[in-house]
Amino acid sequence: MKQVFTALAVGTLFVSAPALADAEVGKPAPSFTLKDESGKEHTLAQYKGKVVVLEWTNPECPFVQRHYKSDTMATTLKGFDAKKVVWLAVDSTAHNTPAKSAAWKKEEGFPYPVLQDASGTVGKSYGAKTTPHMYVIDEKGVVRYAGAIDDDPRGKNARPSNHVKTAVDAVVGGQQVPTSTTTPYGCSVKYKS
Repeated sequence: MKQVFTALAVGTLFVSAPALADAEVGKPAPSFTLKDESGKEHTLAQYKGKVVVLEWTNPECPFVQRHYKSDTMATTLKGFDAKKVVWLAVDSTAHNTPAKSAAWKKEEGFPYPVLQDASGTVGKSYGAKTTPHMYVIDEKGVVRYAGAIDDDPRGKNARPSNHVKTAVDAVVGGQQVPTSTTTPYGCSVKYKS
């Protein structure tokens, strides 16, 4: 597998690698049980019957900060029917804590939970490489999209194409996702070493 790493001034990594992971498009998504920032337990199984968007995140990452400053995630979520779609952020950063996630959630004002995966077990089972790294799972628990939030890694495109919106709209509409994998971009997930 060819990987190209470009160091950014802030000491993070821009990862350009194929979206090859244990969470393969067309196959069942790896199951998980994780607690959110308030201690509430979430399992993938409890959301069966709904489309699930998983967003790997780290509020310390400049790419994540840019997307939250421009409300990419919140705006994308607002376009979906809440009865059909669930959005879950997952933080696999080794030094993350529930208190840090709660403070960040309050500061940014988003409604969805931040699942705590400081061990990195779930992130590694999905093959999450970057923050953000996105997955769309259909109502039967099958991965239908894996990759970037959009086609604008540098934040310079006035009208980026939102891959997650396109994927969710297709799944909800009973259609095939036009582009089921893209190359995720952002900071490397800061897994426990």
